[in-house]
Amino acid sequence: MARCLIVGCGCRGRSLAGELAARGHAVRGTTRDPALVGEIEAVGAEALVGDPDRFATLARAFDHVGVACLLLGSAIGSREQLEALHGSRLEMLLTRMIDTTVRGVVYESAGSVDRELLAAGAARVREACEGSLIPYVLLGADPGEPAEWLAAAVDGVEQVLSAP
Repeated sequence: MARCLIVGCGCRGRSLAGELAARGHAVRGTTRDPALVGEIEAVGAEALVGDPDRFATLARAFDHVGVACLLLGSAIGSREQLEALHGSRLEMLLTRMIDTTVRGVVYESAGSVDRELLAAGAARVREACEGSLIPYVLLGADPGEPAEWLAAAVDGVEQVLSAP
């Protein structure tokens, strides 16, 4: 079993956290909103308040983590904020992750965020992970189909955990 980190532990993230916890994984979920801590903990995950726009607020969340799930495909914000989140901020997050125990990444490449931004984010994940020989999965399942999305997300975590 592994420790899994879910960055962006909203509704879909909490469903993934609950499923991973039920399978025996230790799960940690992040939220920008302190009011959601109880909801994350209710599904069996450790909750941390942090913002993917500021890595320093997430740094301790990566302690002893084997798989990082970046579920930001339906993040909200201005065009500029979303460009940074799936661009320069994502690059910084990936660069810093390399110096942690993270050995697998699941990146949500579908959602309500503009497809071009998600495709650019997926390319960044691919480049960073392949360059560092870290297994990754680009989660392209439709978030509008919750059961199918959850199955694909769990499968993505299992894929990166079982990669050589």
